[in-house]
Amino acid sequence: MSAQKYEGLDAIAVERRGAVLWLAMRRDHRPNADLTRIFREVNSDPDVRVVVLTGEAEKVFCVGGGGKGTWATPEERDAYWFGGMQLARDVIVAALDCEKPIVGRINGHAVGKGCSLALCCDVTVMAEEAKIGDTHVKIGLAAGDGGSLLWPYFVGPLLSRRYLLTGDLLTGKEAERIGLVTESVPRAEIDARTDYWTGRLMEGSPAAVTMTKRALSAWVRKQAAEHLDMSLGLETLTFMTEDHREGAAALTEGRPARFTGR
Repeated sequence: MSAQKYEGLDAIAVERRGAVLWLAMRRDHRPNADLTRIFREVNSDPDVRVVVLTGEAEKVFCVGGGGKGTWATPEERDAYWFGGMQLARDVIVAALDCEKPIVGRINGHAVGKGCSLALCCDVTVMAEEAKIGDTHVKIGLAAGDGGSLLWPYFVGPLLSRRYLLTGDLLTGKEAERIGLVTESVPRAEIDARTDYWTGRLMEGSPAAVTMTKRALSAWVRKQAAEHLDMSLGLETLTFMTEDHREGAAALTEGRPARFTGR
């Protein structure tokens, strides 16, 4: 299958390295639509055995969409939000349905949506000094776009509550210790370890690897069908609050948010 299949993508830089398809998310772009397309299309590409997901910037994996507090009209606000929510749902489902193993090369910070994308990967190699976490609550939003689904799957409900209710970040070393990522390594070793894992995943029978991944993903994929609609609905409720507008403004201005419960 031709490499041209994956061209024309604004948010993702695509590179084939033999049977490995490298996807580098561009900073300041929203990757959801492009990733959804690739995760779906790669299932029918026999020339790809493994996918690597990383960030194009040296020290940023993906830091989500940030926050936007003002719009010209309510209609602009609603279009921005509801379109984004559908894409947020689609990319999680597409990643869980992707039949090729995905190696997350977490070269830098993975925050908010970036954290959820990292947790969709089958193996994660993270730079020790990089930070990972779901910070939705810090900008007045419910953690609805994958975090409340995926964190309990990896670290259980107790640690999920500890981190999602505070929005605290973890270093790569801390994330490995609690089982959120596969391993953390010095930044200088991240490429070698990524290559190691792509090689290991290609040692097995492609069909056996695919079917095993399908079995492993079955439970969380079943939960996703119901959970994402519910959690994104809750995130939408918080999106409409004054607290979110304050959180987004505080993020932009680099100051602590002053939440009032409205």
